Formats: sequence, C-alpha cells, structure tokens
Amino acid sequence: MNNGYSARFLDRSTPPHIITLILLAGIAALAMNVFLPSLPNMAAYFETEYWVLQMSVAAYFAVNAILQIIVGPISDNLGRRPVILWGLALFTLASLGCIYAPNATIFLVFRMCQAIIVTAMVLSRAIVRDVIPAEQAASMIGYVTMGMAVVPMLGPIVGGVLEEAFNWKASFWLMVASGSGLFWICFYDLGETKRATGETLKQQFAHYPELFASPRFWGYSLASGLSSGAFFSYLGGAPYIGTEIFNLSPASLGFYFGAPALGYFLGNFFSGRYSARVGLNRMVLIGALTTSIATLIPLIVFGLGFGSVTSFFGFMTFVGIGNGLTIPNATSGMLSVRPHLAGTASGLGGAIMIGLGALLSALAGLAVAGGTSAMPVLFLMAVTSIGGFAAALVVIWRAKQIGA
Repeated sequence: MNNGYSARFLDRSTPPHIITLILLAGIAALAMNVFLPSLPNMAAYFETEYWVLQMSVAAYFAVNAILQIIVGPISDNLGRRPVILWGLALFTLASLGCIYAPNATIFLVFRMCQAIIVTAMVLSRAIVRDVIPAEQAASMIGYVTMGMAVVPMLGPIVGGVLEEAFNWKASFWLMVASGSGLFWICFYDLGETKRATGETLKQQFAHYPELFASPRFWGYSLASGLSSGAFFSYLGGAPYIGTEIFNLSPASLGFYFGAPALGYFLGNFFSGRYSARVGLNRMVLIGALTTSIATLIPLIVFGLGFGSVTSFFGFMTFVGIGNGLTIPNATSGMLSVRPHLAGTASGLGGAIMIGLGALLSALAGLAVAGGTSAMPVLFLMAVTSIGGFAAALVVIWRAKQIGA
C-alpha cells in the first residue's frame, strides 16, 4: 500500500491504524452473518416459523439503511470518533439483549438495535477519504475491505461450530466480546479525522439534494447496490437452501456459506493492487460484469437440471470477486463526487446499498421458503447483478460527458 498513509497503533495523535479500520469494517460483517447457520435451530428454540427468524436478516438491513442516512451527516458535523464509540457501546448492549430475549419478538427488537454497528462500516470508509486523496482512497478502501472479507468468510464457519459445540447464543456472546474489545482499541487509537464544519445538523442534512442531483453519485451508488444485491439475495435464501434443500448440518453450511467472502477477499486484493493503475470506473465495470456472469451461469446450470451443492456455493465465490472489485471502487467514486460531503455520501450510498439488500434478502427468503429449488434465488441474483452492470455503464457515460 503505497499512499503515504502513516499511523502508529494506539496513538490518537496519528491517523487511525489500518488494523483499527479493518476491525471496524470487520465487526459490521461479523454481526451480519455469524449467526446465520443457527437460524433453523433458533426458530425451533423460539417455537416459531423459519421465515420469522429469517426476518432478523431483512429487518437488520432495513434499520441499517435508515441509520446510514443519519450517521453520515451527524459524523460530518460532530466528528467520526464520538459516533463510532457510541455505536460500539450500543451494539454491545444490543447483543446482550439478543442473548437474554425471552421470545422471538424481543429478539427481533434487539437484533434491529444491533444495526447501530453500521457506524463502524460507514465511518471506516469516510475516515479513509478524510485523510487520503481519491485515487489512493480506492486502493486503501480495497485493502480495508479485503481484511474485512476474512470475517464473513470465517464468521459462518465459526458460527456453525459454536452452534454445534454450545448453542445459538454462543455467536452473540462472540459479538459482545468483539464489541467491547473494539471499543477499547478505538478509545486509544482513533483520534478525530474530520474537521468541524461549523454547520448545524439541519444545514448538514440540507446537503442531501446536492448529492441527489449528481448522476455520477447515483450511478456509483446503484452500481454498488445492485451488484451487491446478488450477495444480499444469497444471504436471504442460502440458509434455507443449504439446510432444507441440500440437507447440510450447521457446521457444513457455515463452511460452504463463506464462499462469497473468499471471492470478496480476492476481489478486494485486486482492487487494492490495481485500482490506482486501472482507474475507478473501469474497475467498477469489470466487477459488475463479473458478478453478472457469475449469476447467469448457475441460473442456466440449475435450469438444465445439473445443479448441486458444489455448483451453487462454488459460483458464489465469483459473485464475491465481482463485488470485491465493484464495491470499494464505487464507494471511493461516490465519496469523491462531493469530497466535502464524504461522510454524508458514505451514509447515503450505504443506505441505498443496504436498503436494496434488505428488500432483496426478504424477497429471497420468501421466494425460497417451502420450495425445493434454488432457482428463485438465482433468478433474483441475476436480475440485480445485470442492473448493477447497467449502472456501471451509466457512470462511464456520464464521466465521458463531463470529462471527469
């Protein structure tokens, strides 16, 4: 990583260490998927239907999206440090609430409260843009999210093992430990990287129309949101497909479930290595095209009757590669459209992505529930990824039009 970024770990007088940024992005990914292999057993524990517990995924994403709209402007106004520290503290308390929830309704309430950890994901990206110019920022965001990819790759595996060794609550105890530990690290390592704007929150929120009016912002946001929509559709349907259609145990499902994260790790490595050389827009286009191809091929394979557990999860690796190329570059692009609104853009762009994710995750869960085929989920993945490719083309067209 050759971008002049210099930091000393646990020294607030320097920019936050890249390890801290990786952990901030990683804990958000951990909260997203570590407990997914336990969903069927959690439904049995709470004596409710699978789709009710599956809503813990969609509802989490929905609250996540709403919070991102708020977090960006607040952090632009008040600073990154206090927002991150409060987010980590509240996430830890919400994780404890999930553990001691007496019924599914209370569990879902605390699960939605866990979405406050989105502050870590949103602001880790904004911090990078605070201290590094745009082209180098894409590379560093790639490295940060490459490290983050290790967590969702290992998270379901760890969650499945914890489920079999103890019970579903073990995954949430892991979140409690992670949240409290990262709070300590951030308290000592994370100084403030955002200069005060001097504006009120009302004035800060008033900047949203400036972003809404930018075709490039929408292009980057939709390229990221729709391409990652394939992954969110996967999150909504894969637990049922693995457990009910392919008859996998929680530990086996956790192993297979990490396939997209392995690809995401590789894609982010390529982003970190080549974004500055190849260019943001080309990397977004290549990533969106990769995701589209990686969803169309298994759709055809399953449509012809040759689908299997290996082919389903195997192709998800290439979906992850496509997302790893698209998301960090599209993120850097959307943050650079209006550099003075980096936090606001990160929050709004993330809200668009996660909002689409919430919808697609819910649709995937409903589409596959009670069925015997992975086709509905694969079809949803293909449609959204093609939409992401179309958005990437719009970005390139607009960039040529204005000479950006």
